[in-house]
Parts: sequence; structure tokens; C-alpha cells
Amino acid sequence: MRNILILLLINLICAQAFAQDLNCAVTVNAEKVTQTDPKIFKTLETSIFEFMNTRKWTDDVFKPEERIECQILITITEELASDKFRAQASVVSRRPVYGSDYNSTLLNFVDKDFEFNYAEYQPLEFNENQFTSNLTAMLAYYAYIIIGLDYDSFAPKGGDKYFLKAQTIVNQAGNADAKGWKSYDGTRNRYWYITNILDPKFAAIRDASYQYHRQALDQMYNDQTKPITIITKALQTLDNINRTSPNSMVLQLFFSAKSDELLGLYSKATPAEKSKAVSYLTRLDPINADSYQELLTGK
Repeated sequence: MRNILILLLINLICAQAFAQDLNCAVTVNAEKVTQTDPKIFKTLETSIFEFMNTRKWTDDVFKPEERIECQILITITEELASDKFRAQASVVSRRPVYGSDYNSTLLNFVDKDFEFNYAEYQPLEFNENQFTSNLTAMLAYYAYIIIGLDYDSFAPKGGDKYFLKAQTIVNQAGNADAKGWKSYDGTRNRYWYITNILDPKFAAIRDASYQYHRQALDQMYNDQTKPITIITKALQTLDNINRTSPNSMVLQLFFSAKSDELLGLYSKATPAEKSKAVSYLTRLDPINADSYQELLTGK
């Protein structure tokens, strides 16, 4: 009996230790690199998995099933040196929709400026107060972005604390010899994403995210009509922002995460709601304009 109690206690402690904030699936694809021992990349994959999932990123307590679902796919594209690699990272995060088994995508982004040093079994060290390595800075940046987006979807401006942490990482990495951290590196990078998120002129986008997720999606188990109206109003808000600040990265990433979902939602809407939504969506997300137009024709 005593041994059973000890085992139960150990299991409880282990579960509590591992049940941190993120439930992050990690894949490192190195098929394009042929001169490096493949074992290095499996070790890297394991190290990143542990870094993302066992680190405590927030002060909140999560049950194992409450952890934020996300995934990182790192595709190694080039070996620059024996311990230096160029890659691109696909980062996806989702949040559950109340009263359903559906998960709504919050982030779907491919970071093409993912360059880092790594030697096999090298510990992944991160210090919130100073830049230590490009790899851990990038991973921590996306951890805080993922958490911020999730918290914003449950409470107005709920992600402030974590977006500010992501901004701190950008500031610390500004002097690093690596792309993606500076304004002049491009128009779709880590610098511009967090800058857009925290820019007051885009604040209404975060309010719209809360309305879209908490006031609309989370209420659909009870009412199919009012939530669609709320989403349409949120789209109107986004359209107003886009008219004054077109082609912002934060809006582009919103629709890269939401386009398929919006098509599914409005396929069941009334003709009037479809018409309103399509007028906004074709301006906000022109890449998918043809698909939105098909909502009106029933194709």
C-alpha cells in the first residue's frame, strides 16, 4: 500500500512538472541537408520540444488538457557551417471553441528568417534579461506570441504581458547578426509582427479577435445566428483599419489563420450576411477573393 502511494505521488509530481503552458508538437525536417549526421537533428528536435513544453512561460496554472496547442515545423534548408544552419519555421497555434471539439487557428505563419547555431547536445539556454542565442530567442519569441494571441482571444487585451515580453526579445536581438529582428530586414518578419500588434492604431484588431472568438465562436453551441452578426461587425472593424493602414502584417496573418474557417462559417449564413461579409473579405484578404465570391454563387 505504501509503495502504491509513493508511486501515485511521484506520478502526480511528474504530471505537475510537465503540465506547463504549451502543448507544442515539434518537427525538424533536415532532408535537404546531406553532410550532417541526421542524429544531430533528432537531438535538436528533442531539445526544442523540451524547451517549449517544460519551461514555465506564464504565472498561471494549467491543467494538462488546458495547455495551449501549437506546433513548430523547422525545415533545414542549408548547412552554413558544421554548427550553423539556415531554415524556415512554420508556426501554428490553436485554441478550443467552447461547447465543441473544434480548435480555431490563431496563428499560421512561415518564418523564412530562421538561422541559428547548434551543436549536438548543446543545452538551449534562454535569459529574459539578455540575448543569449538566436535559436532560443526565436523560440521564446514565438512562445510569447502564441500565449499572447491565446489570452487575447479570451479577454480584451489579455495578451499584453506576453506581447511585451516578445517585444523585449526583439529589442535585445536588435544588435544580433541575424535577420528578422529589425525593421529594415523586410516587411513580414518578427519585428514588424510584434510592432503591429502593439501599435495603438491596430488596437481594434485585438478587440476584434476577442469578439470573434469569445463573443462569437464560443457562443455558437447555443446560437448560430447572433455570433455570425458579431463576426461580420468584427470584419467591418478590420476593414476600417485596412482602409487607413493597408497591407499590415498583423491583418495578413489574421486571415492566413482564418480564411478557411470564415468560408465554413459563412457557408451557413443568410444571403444578407454573406453579402456583407464578402464585401469586406474580398478587400481584406484578396488572395482568397475568388473563394469568398463563391459564397454568393453557392459553388
